[in-house]
Amino acid sequence: MRVISGQYGGRRLQAVPSDQTRPTADKVKESMFNMLGPYFDGGRALDLYAGTGALGIEAVSRGMDHATLVDRQFQAIKTIHANLEITKEVDKFTVIKAPVAKALAQLSANEDQFDLIMLDPPYAKQEALAQLADFLALHLLTPTGRVMIETGLDVDYPETIPGYTILRHQTYGVAQVLILERTDLDG
Repeated sequence: MRVISGQYGGRRLQAVPSDQTRPTADKVKESMFNMLGPYFDGGRALDLYAGTGALGIEAVSRGMDHATLVDRQFQAIKTIHANLEITKEVDKFTVIKAPVAKALAQLSANEDQFDLIMLDPPYAKQEALAQLADFLALHLLTPTGRVMIETGLDVDYPETIPGYTILRHQTYGVAQVLILERTDLDG
């Protein structure tokens, strides 16, 4: 597992030493970011169910100014901190050890907003559609913010998702990736 492109491109990342995380394969990660841009001109990213921190690190490597990484498992948090050290720019990252719902409430209370929210939940515990609604209700997305979700194939996405425009929907083996952009609900 490595950082695919950008400022930290090619640097190797550690895996979480347990079977409780499922890192995104490098080829899938590369495709996901290519669908997004593939580079950013600043902004803030939120990596939920961060695991190794690979998606947040990739986002900063490709031009995001800052990434907040959220995971609830001790081993994942320990691995994230080790992987952030390879960037030599730890100040570009915030790590939160908490369940996602608690972290979202905390971020909302701080009035944090993100240009990109990425989530790769455990396939057995997917709440992606409910969380999409939470992002809007908690005002976590900037007006042009995007969301990138990786889920198992068993999640059946509707053709329209309130508050969002579906930009891409791609399948990779046992995973599917959905990229959405916030839609102005007032207009």
